[in-house]
Amino acid sequence: MSNTELETIQGVKAPIPLEIFKPAGEGPWPAVLVIHELLGLNNDIRRIAGRFAENGYLAACPDLMADGGRIGCIRAAVESLRKGEGPQVAQLEAGIKLLRGRADTSEVGVAGFCMGGGFATLLATRVPLGAAAVFYGDIRPSEELKQACPIVAGYGGRDKGFRGKGKRLQQRLTEFGIPNDVKIYPEAGHCYMNKAVPGLLAPLVRPLMVVDYHEEAAEDSWRRMLTFFAEHLASGQSAAVGSPGIAV
Repeated sequence: MSNTELETIQGVKAPIPLEIFKPAGEGPWPAVLVIHELLGLNNDIRRIAGRFAENGYLAACPDLMADGGRIGCIRAAVESLRKGEGPQVAQLEAGIKLLRGRADTSEVGVAGFCMGGGFATLLATRVPLGAAAVFYGDIRPSEELKQACPIVAGYGGRDKGFRGKGKRLQQRLTEFGIPNDVKIYPEAGHCYMNKAVPGLLAPLVRPLMVVDYHEEAAEDSWRRMLTFFAEHLASGQSAAVGSPGIAV
């Protein structure tokens, strides 16, 4: 069972909480910065972080929507992701620096979902990382992807807005000789890894993307991600890859 701590990183207007989920036993452990979707940190992202911890990774969740009003934070996050710089990018880089500075961590990676997936791709191209996991996130221009760390990714085939991005990501990473495992799940839509999909969101975006948890795709993604992280992030470290069916 994991245990939790609370750290903070500096925001523009206020400190940003960074929730830490630690594995049982003694470190050092490989660490994963877990980046939430557009609407902010919630218990579903905490569930995902806890699952990382149960598999031997120290997981940290920043709340990028905690630095001022939520609407303003959402706008700033979207703009930061588009430009590749800004307050949210600085906060995520500060989170990675904090993880690297802890005595109980070794290598550091990232995992992101939706908006967080886009930030995970961005960080993979500009910050030294062991590996990055990108789920239904935006991708970066080719000149940036040439510098990427190893990437494992998943996209839903029923997600018309992002499935093409997954195909392009795989093509470009392979072309550049960057280790990758990118998979498109034909029956899954957007947010297929996330159980806490806002009720009003699904009907609003259904013409473009199916927004729903898809257990089969999610569990296969966990299996692929943990296998990929074991090779590129936790190799030679103490992380023990557990069953992708572990209950959290």
